Amino acid sequence: MSILESLFCHIDDFCKCFEPQWKKRLLTEGKKTHQRTIILCLSEIMTILVSFYQNHYRNFKHYYTDHVAVYWRDAFPKLRSYQRFMEWIPSTLIPLCFYLKHFSGQCTGIGFIDSTSLKVCHNRRISQHKVFKGLSARGKTSVDWFFGFKLHLVVNELGELLNVQITSDNIDDRKPVKELVSGLFGKVFADKGYVSEKLSSELFEHFGIQFFAKVKKNMKNKLMLLQDKLLARRRSIIETIIDQLKNISQIEHSRHRSPVNFCVNLLCGLIAYCYQPTKNFY
Repeated sequence: MSILESLFCHIDDFCKCFEPQWKKRLLTEGKKTHQRTIILCLSEIMTILVSFYQNHYRNFKHYYTDHVAVYWRDAFPKLRSYQRFMEWIPSTLIPLCFYLKHFSGQCTGIGFIDSTSLKVCHNRRISQHKVFKGLSARGKTSVDWFFGFKLHLVVNELGELLNVQITSDNIDDRKPVKELVSGLFGKVFADKGYVSEKLSSELFEHFGIQFFAKVKKNMKNKLMLLQDKLLARRRSIIETIIDQLKNISQIEHSRHRSPVNFCVNLLCGLIAYCYQPTKNFY
């Protein structure tokens, strides 16, 4: 079975279970929405979107017109023009959210947490940017100012994604921690940006999680078990994952034309990473 067939089968199995429940939920909530007829099924659209991040193309239009429309015409006989396909992309937002959650890894008792910036435009064009006006604000990292969002990640020692969250760029990294680690157990390691005695005590009290943050230069060292010190050194795992997401899965770029497409781009990049055959960093 080829990589494309394997990807489609996995997504199609999910859609067969998800779509009936999704439509049933919409009916029970009394929401009536007019939907245009979509020639391709949901699993086919999701497969094309996710497969883009598994290839070496840097532009989705070139990928769709030069690769999908040329070499995959037999696999997708009902394929339509690039413009029509772009109109179908927003319909995949909610299914992709659930699929990513369905595809997340299992907590092993060891977790690593970190955040990274997602710039949506160059600093010189912030005043002219309109796509995310009112949705984002100007924030600062340890390197420079930027305009966009923050992606917060929790992974296990095998490099599997446990939970993700998106916030605006001016949100403190410590604010979404409780939601990110909800449902986890064991020990979670973070960098010095997460230092907080109050946060550590609350996580232990409410979730039973031992939270370790890297000590800042002006703070006194704390006694730690040798095992915990060795685990803290493995925090580079999540930094490597972030580097792969940005440089291989292309979750960060300035070509977004709508907030929905930004979210779809991010979700597909995360899902493509989950499909990597080897994520063991030991």
